[in-house]
Amino acid sequence: MGPRSLRRIRAEPARLRVDPVACDGIGMCAHVAPELIGLDPWGFPLIPGEPLSGGEQRAARRAVGGCPRRALFLEVQAGLRPPEA
Repeated sequence: MGPRSLRRIRAEPARLRVDPVACDGIGMCAHVAPELIGLDPWGFPLIPGEPLSGGEQRAARRAVGGCPRRALFLEVQAGLRPPEA
């Protein structure tokens, strides 16, 4: 699979999700992607529920990679509509 096919996969509409059982409320995700993720008073992530734009997907991938508990993930769904530009 070459770089062009990887870009196509990443361009698929996706949502950021959190596994509440795995999350310890460390808050690293909000430090890595503050433009996308907020924190509640206990340090747990507040994430958008709608599909992410291209820039938001890049920020979400940084947050997923920076989560020490691996509690964040991107959910790609068939038929998910990308946000209006």
